[in-house]
Amino acid sequence: MSANTSRPEAAFVLLLMQSTFWIAAGISAFPFAIAGEVFMAILGAASLLLASFGCLLAIGLVRRWRRSRRWAIALEAVCLGGSILLLAVPVGSNHGLVSLLVNVALPLAVIWLLRGRKMRALFAR
Repeated sequence: MSANTSRPEAAFVLLLMQSTFWIAAGISAFPFAIAGEVFMAILGAASLLLASFGCLLAIGLVRRWRRSRRWAIALEAVCLGGSILLLAVPVGSNHGLVSLLVNVALPLAVIWLLRGRKMRALFAR
């Protein structure tokens, strides 16, 4: 793999997609906060903070910042672990195709794009 690989750019696009989903989740929580569910305001703000962190990591991937690759893999591993836990525990979460694609396939794709010795060397400069 040469230094001209487009794998970080593909991971950038996927992280931006995931951040967009988190922004939508954060914004959709605020009407419930206005209606009296104060805890939803905290969850909405946390989703928006997570989305801003995801956007910052995506920018770092394109600019080849040293720690952005490691942080992106860690974030996606945590998201993947949480999603698998939601799928395994019968709490009434959505088990549809869209849920599987967004919560399992998307983090797996980002981890797959950023893994490997050559990608580590690309971000070491």
